[in-house]
Amino acid sequence: MHQNRILVVDDDRRLRQLLEEFLSSRGFRICTAENAMEARRMLEETNYALMVVDVMMPGENGLELVENLRKKHVATPILMLTALGEVEDRIRGFQKGVDDYLSKPFEPEELCARIEAILRRSGTPKQRGSITFGAFSYDLDRAELQKDGMPISLSTNEQKLLDILAARVGTPVAREELSRLLNGISERSVDVQITRLRRKIEDDPRAPRWLMTARGAGYVLKRGE
Repeated sequence: MHQNRILVVDDDRRLRQLLEEFLSSRGFRICTAENAMEARRMLEETNYALMVVDVMMPGENGLELVENLRKKHVATPILMLTALGEVEDRIRGFQKGVDDYLSKPFEPEELCARIEAILRRSGTPKQRGSITFGAFSYDLDRAELQKDGMPISLSTNEQKLLDILAARVGTPVAREELSRLLNGISERSVDVQITRLRRKIEDDPRAPRWLMTARGAGYVLKRGE
């Protein structure tokens, strides 16, 4: 399924990495391309729910890429990132087939909100499903934890923490990144939230089976067989 798959096209390697990190933490599957040529090759190989494209790229720029894709009847929704603030530039982009604009610098949460709004309009709302571990299941769409079908109460930070780890189940997430994604709480506070969450999902929190410490890499949520 391609409902959650997003292609980020930007020549700025650092921005590509930041967007991949943030959007992955929100349950999207992210692929990246550093230029228009690479993006077209990837579009030939894979279907995407949406593209995030930067305007200012060397060679074929973002607007030219959009125009060429629309001429070939590629209907993938496109969110354009731009440092251009002129109304005329935006109008030109919409005329070429851009679905929405977001000006740099931007807040990642606004980017995520705009992506989800485009997906709703295009009829492909994000669906992340649920994961299971032991007697527990976590619904990523509803942010609900259950044990044997019974709901388990979570604090706001516990829910956010579980959401981040569940979205990347099986992949360690660094304490530093968790700290940033949890609204800048300290890494020590991250450890405290991990301990509290373990008390709710582990038979023995001191010997965790599901919410593991990945030495030197942070924390990882293991999926049940």
